[in-house]
Amino acid sequence: MNLDRAVLAFAGVMILISLALAHFVSPLWLWFTAFIGLNLLQASFTGFCPAAIVFRRLGVPAGSAFK
Repeated sequence: MNLDRAVLAFAGVMILISLALAHFVSPLWLWFTAFIGLNLLQASFTGFCPAAIVFRRLGVPAGSAFK
């Protein structure tokens, strides 16, 4: 698994978790979903992604998007 796929998988899991929390706990968890979406949007423009930095430090090999 390369860095690109790890970041996308992590974002997808976090979105699904936040949607489940919004459904079962409180709708305020949708703010977390919005934060994840905004982070993905800014990463597409700037190339800066905190999750990519963490995964890179954990030794996940680079993909084409986060070099």
